[in-house]
Amino acid sequence: MREKNPHGRLPVVATGLLALILTACTPEKGEPTPHTGKAADKTDTVAEQAAPAPSAKPAQAREVEEKTDDYTFRFSYPAAAAQIPALKAELDTELEKSRGDLINDTAQFRKEAAQEGFPFRPYDQVTEWAVVTDLPDWLSLSMEVYAYTGGAHGNTGYGGLLWDKKANVRREALSLFSSAPALEKAVQPALCDALDRERSKRREEKVVRNQDDWMTACIGLKETQVILGSAGRKAFDRIGFLIGPYAAGPYAEGSYEITLPVTPAILATVKPEYKGSFAIGR
Repeated sequence: MREKNPHGRLPVVATGLLALILTACTPEKGEPTPHTGKAADKTDTVAEQAAPAPSAKPAQAREVEEKTDDYTFRFSYPAAAAQIPALKAELDTELEKSRGDLINDTAQFRKEAAQEGFPFRPYDQVTEWAVVTDLPDWLSLSMEVYAYTGGAHGNTGYGGLLWDKKANVRREALSLFSSAPALEKAVQPALCDALDRERSKRREEKVVRNQDDWMTACIGLKETQVILGSAGRKAFDRIGFLIGPYAAGPYAEGSYEITLPVTPAILATVKPEYKGSFAIGR
C-alpha cells in the first residue's frame, strides 16, 4: 500500500544508489593510479622485476554519490562484499543500472512537469547494503532502499542476498528452505507475537489482532524481507524479518525489524543440502 503523489505517481522502490562523484579521469578509491611520464630505463626495470611484488591492498567498501538539479543518488556496499570479485561485479552493475534508471525517470518527470504545468520536485534515491553476518561459507547482506519520487513523502523498502562462498554464486534466503509456505508456518506464530508487541509499544496501547484489519493482522512472508544471521558466528542460528512502512502499520510507524532464533521447527524446513549451514539458536 503506497500513497500516490499529487501527480498520480507512486513511490518507487528502486535497487541502487549513493553518491556518484564518478569522474572518468579519477581512479576509484583503492585502485592503482595509472603510470605517467617516460618509460623506466633498463636498470630500473630490472630492479623492479627483482623486488618482491607488493601485497595486494584489501578491497574497500564502495560509496558513490551524485547530486544534480534533478536528483540525489547514493549507493554503497561494504568491504566484505567488495572482497568477492563476482559479487562486487554484480553490485557495480546494479549501481549503474539504478543510476541510469533514475536519470531516465527524472528526465521524463521534468518533461511531464513542463508540459502539464506542475512543479518539478527532485528525486532522492538511496541504497545501502550492509553485512548481516559473515560466515566461513556464507556472506549475508541486507539492503535498505529509500526513494522519493515527487510525492508527499518518500518510502523505504528492503532487500537481501546470500553469497554462497563455496559455489561462488548469489542465492536468496528463501531458496535455502523447502518452500516459503513451510517456513511461514514454522515462523508465523512467533513472528506475529513479536510484531504485536512492537506495535503495542509504538501505539502505546495493547494491539488486539484482527485478520480483517491490516493494521493488526498477522502478516505473511510476502510482507517481509527474510534475512539470515548468526549469533554464534559459525552457522545461521537467527532469522530476521524486515518489514517496510504500510506492511504492518501506518507510514508514521516506520519500519519493523523482527529477529527470531532458529528453532527445530524452522530447521525442519531447511533443504537437506543446507542443513549443515544452520544451528539451533537461543
